[in-house]
Amino acid sequence: MVKRADLPPALDESLVGTYPALVRSGGGYVWDAVLEYRVWCHPERGAPDLDGGSDYYYAFPTYDEAVEFSDVTRGAETPLALVLQEEYVDEPEPGHLLHVKEPRMTEWPVEFLDKPRRTAGTIPALLALDAAARADPQGLN
Repeated sequence: MVKRADLPPALDESLVGTYPALVRSGGGYVWDAVLEYRVWCHPERGAPDLDGGSDYYYAFPTYDEAVEFSDVTRGAETPLALVLQEEYVDEPEPGHLLHVKEPRMTEWPVEFLDKPRRTAGTIPALLALDAAARADPQGLN
C-alpha cells in the first residue's frame, strides 16, 4: 500500500478510538472531516483472536500510521476512513437524490477522500447537475 501524505489527519487526535464501531458504510457523496483511520482485523484470515472470533479494529490519527500497521498485520484489511458528514446526499432509490441536513459518521475507502470536502455550494451544485441530467437524459439540449 502506498503512503498518502496528502490525506488529512484526524479532526481531533484525542478522540481517535472513541467513536462507535458500528456506523454506516460508504455513501453520501461529500465529507466534512476525517475522524480516524481504521484497520479492521479478521481472525478467520489470520489476525490474532482477541474477541472470541469476532472482527475488531485499531484506530489511528493518520492514514500513514494505519497503512503501516495494516501492511505488517496478518488478517488486516487496508485502512478505511471514518468520516463526519455534517450534511450529505442520500439516494433512497436509484436516481432519487435527497439533501440531508443532519450529521452522521460513515466508513469510507480512503480513495473517496479524493473528492473535495463539502462547502456550502457542493450539495446544491450536485443536485442541480443531477436534475439537469434527469431533465435531459440524452444530453440533447
